[in-house]
Amino acid sequence: MSLEFEKVELGEKGKQAKRQEKLKHFKRTLVYMGIGAVISLAVSYLTEGATITALNSEEIANSLLLGGFVGFFLTNSPCARGRC
Repeated sequence: MSLEFEKVELGEKGKQAKRQEKLKHFKRTLVYMGIGAVISLAVSYLTEGATITALNSEEIANSLLLGGFVGFFLTNSPCARGRC
């Protein structure tokens, strides 16, 4: 009883599929970062007194960066990619 295996060659189709998957993941990461930034800005806006003038540019930038990081982490953490 001998086992025979066929050699698998991915070639250009395999490379193209991998490139498409990376592009899809990159787009998903950008979307989640944008959503996280908007949610973080909304929470800051609502907790600081519901006036945009109550937030200065530094607070706005900090909340956008924090939300963007959360969105980035959600799509690129090991558990999000099925590697826990």
